[in-house]
Amino acid sequence: MHATETSEANLLSAILDSWDRNNRILVNLLRALPPGGLDARVMPASPSVTEMFTHIIYVRLVFVEEDAPEHAAPVPSREWASETDPERIANGLEISARVVRNAVEDHLGSGVPMQLHYDHPLLLLQHMIWHEGYHHGQIKLALKAASIPFDDEQIGPQTWGIWMDRSATPSTDSEPGSRPSTSALT
Repeated sequence: MHATETSEANLLSAILDSWDRNNRILVNLLRALPPGGLDARVMPASPSVTEMFTHIIYVRLVFVEEDAPEHAAPVPSREWASETDPERIANGLEISARVVRNAVEDHLGSGVPMQLHYDHPLLLLQHMIWHEGYHHGQIKLALKAASIPFDDEQIGPQTWGIWMDRSATPSTDSEPGSRPSTSALT
């Protein structure tokens, strides 16, 4: 898409693509964790890396449940869970990202307002991206504090590179708008 293409459809496509890229970055970060990375913490009382990832999943699903209940998916019973299987976390990230995307896309198309928190459906996406960027930084800090930091040359293409890839296409495991069939983390 060129900068001069500003139709609503092109803008919506770019915004939804940014959400898809945000999720891809988190999944890439998770899958690139070094051994012991899920247990890393900034300080002894801080949440672990795994707890931050499960918190992200939980927050995504709770906000959709509160603001677009017709798109709600099962919310995990614990917000800061200590999940040990990276693939279960990745699955939770993929499912919860689709739930958020579907809710926002549907509310934009229908003109139905969000029910509780947001003046506009896009604010949900912006809030989630900001929130998740915050935790992305905390995760990298926790790894540094545990003396198992990422090499910036290794992780950069899998994270920052995704934002800047002009040839990228949205990367999801299913068609946009499809409903998830399983719970994120139970």
